Amino acid sequence: MNILGVESSCDETGVALVRCADTAGVPELRAHALHSQIDMHQAYGGVVPELASRDHIRRVLPLTRMVLAEAGVPLDEIDVVAFTQGPGLAGALLVGAGVACALGAALGKPVMGVHHLEGHLLSPFLSKDPPEFPFVALLVSGGHTQLMRVDDVGEYELLGETIDDAAGEAFDKSAKLMGLGYPGGPALARLAEFGDAATFDLPRPLLHSGNLDFSFAGLKTAVRTQLMKMGTNVCEQDKANLAASTQEAIAEVLARKSVAALKETGLKRLVVAGGVGANSRLREMLNAECMRRQVRVHYPELSLCTDNGAMIALAAAMRLQRGIAKANKCYTFNVRPRWPLHAA
Repeated sequence: MNILGVESSCDETGVALVRCADTAGVPELRAHALHSQIDMHQAYGGVVPELASRDHIRRVLPLTRMVLAEAGVPLDEIDVVAFTQGPGLAGALLVGAGVACALGAALGKPVMGVHHLEGHLLSPFLSKDPPEFPFVALLVSGGHTQLMRVDDVGEYELLGETIDDAAGEAFDKSAKLMGLGYPGGPALARLAEFGDAATFDLPRPLLHSGNLDFSFAGLKTAVRTQLMKMGTNVCEQDKANLAASTQEAIAEVLARKSVAALKETGLKRLVVAGGVGANSRLREMLNAECMRRQVRVHYPELSLCTDNGAMIALAAAMRLQRGIAKANKCYTFNVRPRWPLHAA
């Protein structure tokens, strides 16, 4: 079974082809292509939804042709067309959903909406070291920071989530305060390599709250306050030190809450997924904590940490294999900009 996946939830257009057996076996990624809109949005310091939607329209069909050519699969051998139904930017989601359903209708093939975060959560199954169920999942993608207990595909229990800013937002907003541009998270991480994380004593919100929830809005405020104290003539070394201190605070909260989730559930396997999961300092902390506790930790390949079509095709394939969802030939569609994963 060949499943074409289309991702268009925010500022990246992704298309991929996954092949899988009908009932068992790990799906195989045949080909994927991705276009990032970073260059287009840099001038605005963040994603402009209308521009993002228009760019998805321009990119999705050329990327589809590219993927099919790389995989050596003709158009009529696609069995299912999967698309991101939510969460995400409404206009951007509508582009992917519309193209996927139009393509399905033209080919007479069934279509299937997929939860964006479920795609991230399952993406490590495409890695060289795929996990096994059950596991604790740390989802750190864009505006989402969540800890989940995952017993199987579709069996998700929310353990904790952010009550305000997510980790990715804390990275981006702090970077913007420092004048680092867009996308802020990777820029802050690069600058942090030249700084001393012990320079500034920044808060670790909710670290000792006794639950598994997160809060990063206060950290962003602390960064702003520190910048005000430093004045207008901030030297590059001070800025690097502040970047390193900010990254350390975010990574420590994520790592220690993940360990707490493992203790609470008694599970011995951790999956980390989403764009922030590519952060090298976070990986260092998690690897050290998990090694100390004899816990296996799994990450997606770096190329699949950000939004991509492969994770959407994979999530559709794994749901179809288990019979917990069906693709259909109903080509009317809706999108769900807000859609809790545990309710999917």
